[in-house]
Amino acid sequence: MTAVAPLSPTANIASHLPVMARDAPDRAAIVSPARGGWRTMTFAELDARSDEYAAGLEAIGVSRGVRTIMMVPPSPEFFALVFGLFKVGAVLVLIDPGIARKALLACLREVHGEAFIGVPRAHLARMLFPESFRDVKSVVTVGRKLGWGGHTLDDVLRLGGGRTHEMSTPEPGETAAILFTSGSTGVPKGVVYTHEMFDAQVRSIRSTYGIVPGEIDLPTFPLFALFDPALGMTAVLPDMDFRFPSLADPAKLIEALSAHHCTNMFGSPALLDNLGRYGASHGVKLPHLKRVLSAGAPVRTDVLEQMSAILSPDAQVFTPFGATESLPVASIGSHEVLRDTARGAAEGRGVCVGKPVLGSVVRIIGITDDAIPEWSAGLEVPTGTIGEITVRGPVVTHEYYARADATRLAKIREGGDVVHRMGDVGAFDDEGRLWMCGRKSHRIESRTGVLFTVPVEEVLNTHWLVCRTALVGVGERGSQRPIVLIERRPHRGPNRLASDAVLVRELMALAAKHEVTRELRSFKVYPGTFPVDTRHNAKIEREKLAVWAASHVREGAGS
Repeated sequence: MTAVAPLSPTANIASHLPVMARDAPDRAAIVSPARGGWRTMTFAELDARSDEYAAGLEAIGVSRGVRTIMMVPPSPEFFALVFGLFKVGAVLVLIDPGIARKALLACLREVHGEAFIGVPRAHLARMLFPESFRDVKSVVTVGRKLGWGGHTLDDVLRLGGGRTHEMSTPEPGETAAILFTSGSTGVPKGVVYTHEMFDAQVRSIRSTYGIVPGEIDLPTFPLFALFDPALGMTAVLPDMDFRFPSLADPAKLIEALSAHHCTNMFGSPALLDNLGRYGASHGVKLPHLKRVLSAGAPVRTDVLEQMSAILSPDAQVFTPFGATESLPVASIGSHEVLRDTARGAAEGRGVCVGKPVLGSVVRIIGITDDAIPEWSAGLEVPTGTIGEITVRGPVVTHEYYARADATRLAKIREGGDVVHRMGDVGAFDDEGRLWMCGRKSHRIESRTGVLFTVPVEEVLNTHWLVCRTALVGVGERGSQRPIVLIERRPHRGPNRLASDAVLVRELMALAAKHEVTRELRSFKVYPGTFPVDTRHNAKIEREKLAVWAASHVREGAGS
């Protein structure tokens, strides 16, 4: 079996690819939907094509250090281009195409991209909003080029056709990529990645989940898909719009999982919710899956139960905790959640995200919105006390691109290392497990104390008519009024029996039984579904809900 070795401190993350091409040349690297079936690209073909793209890109000016914006959906071309850029030593820039237009254009202006590779629709945006692309000098169209200049991907291939490309050797700390956050709590920020950080993530993911070369992955999130070739896994790209995971057709996902005997899968909580419900109603079993990974938001207990029901008894749904700035930080499997920690969540402890992964130093500090320049022992709070979660380790990124203020607020120097402030709050239990209690910016400070979103919501989400709840605050911090908004489950069968007023009364009675919810007085059923983030379709956009609540919820119980 092929072994994927860790890189040297100055190795290019793309160095994993020629190793796989040498040791398993005919093994499928990328499998993608094609008319009437599936298209396969082997590791040897992916390595050779990425070499050709690297040579062609360098010929048109995309060279080492050039910030290169990529707007290409997951496909064999996407993978070959990404590894071609890494081989050249260019800086890959990835921004979620589904984010709001204003935020997207702001990110593009901020990053000062010097090259742009995109599908025709992305180039139309470039023509309509030239100010956001003012520094771009090299342009590549993946698809049909219309009335704009530059090169097509076919041009790049002709320029580099049949050529190999010498792998660039990065300097220690050299930037490999700028990956933007989802922006679920503000304008997306560009996270600076080095090759060492990418390799540390690959090693951490492999050791945490026992992934071995030769496995087959179904990645429904582009960023996770990038790790597959480095992990020696085949990536099976499902037939879906990667911008909207909650809308993925579960029948097509199951077809891909079954046809290719996938052993691994990554999916957002919203995608797994749909997949699990479809699987349960259609008697689906996925015996080949060893593990399912899900991140982006807490995964509801009922979603874990539904997914577990269609997996083999030994398989688990793992929920790695982390962020674009540091991943993974901690992890827990569905066996432990369903056996043990779900009970604590329903009682108001938050969501257990497990123990820190090997190599990560996770500590809890007192909550403050101020910058903390240097680490000191007095920052930590006692076990069991809710504070801000921090992490130090090889997967921790050191800065945001062109965001000195954001870097100052999120990073703490500790000797020669950097400690990342997650922006999430939580606490350790006596067993060393981490319980996540929500975003620091979402805490509610009323005249009677502080409330954290996740502990409150996990209690109320146990009601059988509730899809999810959102705790928001109205007013100035220190005198905020906490309001619970309710998203009902779809109206099917007995759901029709309870009116909104009855549901509110029952939730108020449930809240009265638990310390973390006992003082809540304002509840309101929200019309429709909650607004969520564009990346995972799972993180509740509480800022938008707070604005809605301020104008729709009156003072008083059950309003």
